[in-house]
Amino acid sequence: MKIVLTGLTLLLALSGIGACVHSAVYTSNVEEKYPPIGSMVDVNGKPVHVIEAGEASAPPVLMIHGASANAREFTFTLAPLLQDDFRVLMADRPGHGYSGRPEASETLEVQAAQMAGVLRQLAPEQKAVIVGHSYGGAVALRLALDNPDLVSGVVLLAPVTHDWGGGGETWYNKIAGPPVIGPIFSQLVPLVAPSMVKSGIDGVFDPKDAPDGYYSDAAVGLLFRPPSFRANADDMNVLQDELAAQQDRYPELSMPVVLFSGARDTVIDPKLHAGKIKHQVGGFELVKLPDTGHMPHHHHGDEIADVIRRLAARNDDQSS
Repeated sequence: MKIVLTGLTLLLALSGIGACVHSAVYTSNVEEKYPPIGSMVDVNGKPVHVIEAGEASAPPVLMIHGASANAREFTFTLAPLLQDDFRVLMADRPGHGYSGRPEASETLEVQAAQMAGVLRQLAPEQKAVIVGHSYGGAVALRLALDNPDLVSGVVLLAPVTHDWGGGGETWYNKIAGPPVIGPIFSQLVPLVAPSMVKSGIDGVFDPKDAPDGYYSDAAVGLLFRPPSFRANADDMNVLQDELAAQQDRYPELSMPVVLFSGARDTVIDPKLHAGKIKHQVGGFELVKLPDTGHMPHHHHGDEIADVIRRLAARNDDQSS
């Protein structure tokens, strides 16, 4: 019996070592394939990776990506539509893409503080239009709440804005989050997740089709590096509590807020999030997209770009 137990222990140890080696190789390969394509901005002692498009002298637009993503999400969608008129700043959130992760980065406060630091360094004494997709919408709102001096308007794309009352958490985020089992589980992720997520991307875009080459263009593979996967899990595991603490502050928002909501969204409940915030913000505008799901910027980019231009022009009028 002792020999059997010793053999099992050795087998488990070898399996663990194998998983660690595989994850290290995966990380090296995926970072070689999708290297940082922006610059590093030091904010609160941690680097924030910022991809830029457009002229540095143009009015700023800051784009904040959602969960399981990185700043490349906007490089082939909204940025090309705006770069002739704006300085488009696309930032990796803490622990995602190539941004460092300060302490307590699972909180919306710290997430927003890192984004605010980017604006204060790259666009000082200017107000920016803030664009947030999904989880990034919650960060965009917190940025506007905590730093209204930096924000001329907010554009929300299928955002999560309110506590949804429990449930809906994914099993893999629950496992990846805890301090003991989480790091072990995250080492196994590169073994299976990349092939699984490729087949599941269509569900996020449903009822539209995912763009050809989306997995590569958005560098989705960066998510499955163990530290990034755990960062994403930590963000999601506390999101409901974070939103419950934030949602009562929305009446403080004095700038215009425009929300693009896909009626066929299966990732979040648009009636819950859009339906609640529209009663809390004075300068609120809801754009309903009847045949769109959770990725409106891929199929309604021109409409979103027009709204960004309108909010920026409004800020120019008020400043002159």
